[in-house]
Formats: sequence, C-alpha cells, structure tokens
Amino acid sequence: MTERQNASEHVINNTLAGLTAQIQQLNQLMTGPAPAPTVTLPQVTTSPPPVNPPSPVPSTPTKQRTRPKLPSPPDFSSERTSGRAFLNSCTLYLRLAPEQFSCNEEKIFWTLVFFKDGHATRWSENLFCQEADTGIFPIQSWADFEQQFRSQFFLVNAEADAVNTLEGSAYYQGNQTVDDYLDSFLTLVSDAGYTDPRTLVVKFR
Repeated sequence: MTERQNASEHVINNTLAGLTAQIQQLNQLMTGPAPAPTVTLPQVTTSPPPVNPPSPVPSTPTKQRTRPKLPSPPDFSSERTSGRAFLNSCTLYLRLAPEQFSCNEEKIFWTLVFFKDGHATRWSENLFCQEADTGIFPIQSWADFEQQFRSQFFLVNAEADAVNTLEGSAYYQGNQTVDDYLDSFLTLVSDAGYTDPRTLVVKFR
C-alpha cells in the first residue's frame, strides 16, 4: 500500500508541476511585454504665405471743360436802334451759360437787371406792379418775353425803313470806312429780308 501511495503522489505532483508550468506560460503569453508608449507628434499647420492685394491703379483725372468767361450784356437805355443788339447779347449769354438759370423767371429777371433808363425802366417797373397786384409775374416764358421786348424796343417799321434806305438813291458808302459801310449794309439787308444775291450786288454801292 505504501508503495502505491507514494507512486500515486509522485504522479500527482508531476502532473501539478506540469499544469503549473503551463499556467505560467499562458500568463506570460496573455500579458506579454508592455507595449511601447505611443508618441503623438504635434500637428503643424502650414498656412499659405500672405498675398499682398494688388496696388490700385491711379485713375486718370477727368479733365473738366473750361468755359471762357462771358461778358455781361451792356445796360439797356430804351433806344429802339439798340434793342435788337441788346436782345441778341442776352440770348447769346443764356445759351452759353444755361446752367446758371434754373427757370424762365430767372432768365427774365436777370435781363431786367440791365434796364437802366427811360422807357425800359418804366416797362420793368410796370411788370413788377402787375405782379404785386395779381401775385403772378405777367410774363411766364422766355419766348413771351422776347415777343413783348420786340414790340416795345425794336424799330417799329424796321423792314420798311430798311427797304426805303436800300432803294433810295442817297444810300452809298460815302465817307464811311469799308468795315462800317459793310456792317450797316448787312444790317439793312437783314431787316429788309433781301436774300437774292443779284439784288445784294446791285444795292451794294
């Protein structure tokens, strides 16, 4: 009995030793060596190089149109012989500087400023008296003003007078300079309404 027990214990011990060795091997395989620490590198953000905005192209300055300084019309003294020249002078100024006048009333008032003497002054005063009575200036348009000015300050029978002068035998250059005679002749031709070149040649003497 004793030998069998000893033999059994020996077998059991060997078996336990083998099992213990296997368990240790399994533990080593399961645990294994500690993994190497993971090193996290900082993320480097690369930004594109700064781009300078394009330099603005200098704009070419706009050349403003320069207008010659316009002379004011002469003062008007009511003489019918100078009425046409005065109205032409005012009309020319108004056409060359329209930006200075915002309405017809301003054009008319500006023209009346040059009425300095005689019938012209009385006619201007009468217009303002009518405005004071009615509250409305009696002339509302530049065309109406021109028409009334012609009736008041142009020669009444300019066409007839010009025709009589050109057809008369007393009209000739005389002692006048060529320039003075030519100016006078052209004015008479315009007033008379002559347009036929043959007539003009005959009358120029």
